[in-house]
Amino acid sequence: MISIRLALIAAISIGAIACGSGSGYSSPSTPAPVTDGPSSAVTIPKGAEVLGNRAFTPDDVDIAVGTTVTWTNTDSVAHTSTSNASGWNSGTIAPGRQFSFTYQTAGTFPYHCAIHPGMVGTVVVH
Repeated sequence: MISIRLALIAAISIGAIACGSGSGYSSPSTPAPVTDGPSSAVTIPKGAEVLGNRAFTPDDVDIAVGTTVTWTNTDSVAHTSTSNASGWNSGTIAPGRQFSFTYQTAGTFPYHCAIHPGMVGTVVVH
């Protein structure tokens, strides 16, 4: 009876170790962004990859310096929020996940989805 228990414990331990071993999988839960200042929200809607300049809602964001913009992916496929210049790159935003960026300088910042380049938007910072 003890050897069966030990075998079961060993099997569970091996399974737990294998599940956590560098698979590149990240948790699907996203903590809410922490901001000390003003914020603005952009939604990535379902079917965004075929919506072009309507793929980010709103597609043009007009904000003040110091505002944090949070993109939320409500689509069923991954997307990115990637600056056309060297401003920011969200990396992959999985379905149900978010990415936030705080704008510290004024300017006009066009961006796109690196996975679906037809998806475009602009952040205007005053």
